[in-house]
Amino acid sequence: MLAPTLAVIGGGQLARMMAEPAAAMGIPLRLLAEAEGVSAAQVIPDHLVGDYRDLALLRRVTDGCPVVTFDHEHVPTGHLYALADDGVAVRPGPEALVHAQDKAVMRERLGELGVPCPRNAVVASVGDVERFGFPCVLKTTRGGYDGKGVWFVRSTDDCGEAFASAEASGVRILAEELVEFRRELSALVARSPSGQAAAYPVVASTQKDGICHEVVAPAPDLSEELAGAAQEIALRIAGALDVTGVLAVELFETHDGRVLVNELAMRPHNTGHWTQDGAVTSQFENHLRAVLDLPLGSPAPRARWTVMVNILGGPDETVGRLYDGYPHALARDPFLRVHLYGKQLRPGRKVGHVNAYGDDVDDCLERARHAAAWFRGDLGNESE
Repeated sequence: MLAPTLAVIGGGQLARMMAEPAAAMGIPLRLLAEAEGVSAAQVIPDHLVGDYRDLALLRRVTDGCPVVTFDHEHVPTGHLYALADDGVAVRPGPEALVHAQDKAVMRERLGELGVPCPRNAVVASVGDVERFGFPCVLKTTRGGYDGKGVWFVRSTDDCGEAFASAEASGVRILAEELVEFRRELSALVARSPSGQAAAYPVVASTQKDGICHEVVAPAPDLSEELAGAAQEIALRIAGALDVTGVLAVELFETHDGRVLVNELAMRPHNTGHWTQDGAVTSQFENHLRAVLDLPLGSPAPRARWTVMVNILGGPDETVGRLYDGYPHALARDPFLRVHLYGKQLRPGRKVGHVNAYGDDVDDCLERARHAAAWFRGDLGNESE
């Protein structure tokens, strides 16, 4: 029996990193890329280029593919239903994916499930925000990512940009309480259509300017009780929403020992990149297995600690020529694992990541931070 061709919508680094386990498993991929030469299109020969909002093009990409999955959550919900009506297995399905596409829908459903979340409300005016209470966080209900579409507001004077952005894009605004948290955690699970699920160790993540900067797996000094609670929340959400594939549940750990759900992502996630080298089965392989309804692989860690640090574009395009970083980084640390995305350098853009693993978390942190700083040509910041 020939392996089915899996359609993947979106040509970013997540689709690129699906290609390696797909090749190892003999699973052909067909990609819809947003432009020629983008990250995933460099490594997936069978690809079309065009707009994911074009239903006719989506149908061309999925023609002959029994299953379609995603590099991002932005495909219009109506198009997903149309593909499902055509007989394509959309994974995750539109009923699930809308909870990652629309933050207001997500908050309402999690509230119904009794999942602990920050206090929140949809707001239509500055007056609504005043009644909700300052300080708070304003978020566009659709389209935001990596800190985009998020505003921290402390007075009515701070609200103008958020409402102007919402009006221009035709989306609603969600207000959330500004949580005083100890740190951010992420609980990553994979779930298949038949209901099998696998939960990875809960990790600690550090954000800078709204972008994931580094991840430590497992989260240091996290009690078994709280880690279990975070995993239980992620598994409960995956089951209740009928998620197929990888689900990342980003959480706040509060100072009084609770966890609150911050965001959901229904795809491989930056906080799971450590699994490429630190887990028996990576998030990318388990996502492929899940959407094709194959038995899931073990999420168990291979080493006591794994640290992932993102490589971001430096201050200008002349800094941090990525390939030039290999001689020093690989010679200094033969156990280092480097993953580059084939992207053009831009200040602050995620262009790769490094993974370091071992028995000493401080050693892993130093090695990963040094390598990432070396690649971006900015060794003055490697201890931050």
